[in-house]
Amino acid sequence: MQLTPGLHRVGSDIVAFHLIETPAGITMIDAGLPGHMPDLRAELGAMGRSISDIRGVVLTHGDSDHIGIAERLRSDHGIPVYVHSADAARARGEVTAHAPGGPKRLGAVLGFAAYALRKGGVKTKHLTAVVEMNDGETLALPGSPQIIGLPGHSPGSVAVFMPTVDTVFVGDALTTRNVLTGVTGLQPAPFTDDPAEALRSLDALSSIGAHRIVPGHGPAWSGSIVDAVQQIRTAAAQR
Repeated sequence: MQLTPGLHRVGSDIVAFHLIETPAGITMIDAGLPGHMPDLRAELGAMGRSISDIRGVVLTHGDSDHIGIAERLRSDHGIPVYVHSADAARARGEVTAHAPGGPKRLGAVLGFAAYALRKGGVKTKHLTAVVEMNDGETLALPGSPQIIGLPGHSPGSVAVFMPTVDTVFVGDALTTRNVLTGVTGLQPAPFTDDPAEALRSLDALSSIGAHRIVPGHGPAWSGSIVDAVQQIRTAAAQR
């Protein structure tokens, strides 16, 4: 689905990843679940593109619902996969996260579990090789992705600012749809390693000029990033 010229979404509000299209090729942000490969091919086909046009996959962090097809793209097609050095072991399956999920609503949990099962969530393959990146880097990929460290959800969580589409991709540093409660709107994400650190890290977004925030779960949000950060902190305080 095209969100705006040059920006395409694959997946749903439950789990999604994104394609940034430029004349030089495509940069992919996150990699969803293993069953998203047909969805990726379909979206690329609608764009008049193919997997060979993808120049790199940039992971916002190393959790299983963000790396689903990354290893397949890397091993079968030679596409490099970038992840923050502090999450490299997580993406390779050497470290397992056990963060508490927080409040739950049965319907939302069942919906998330059903979607993950349908999309092969239990079959996720960890990366066997990654390209490590760090806070402050601008990667030599289409759209010139800029990496902003947002530790908290995981040690190596990052935001990826893509100036070409006026968008910052935040992974699970925040969410606009809690997969465990179904509650929509700007809020902290569940399964966060260090919630206090995650909230502090959001300050790093305030200097970014983007007007669109795209999380890994939930719809895109448009407006002032400073206002967005304040809304998330208010939501956190009300929990």
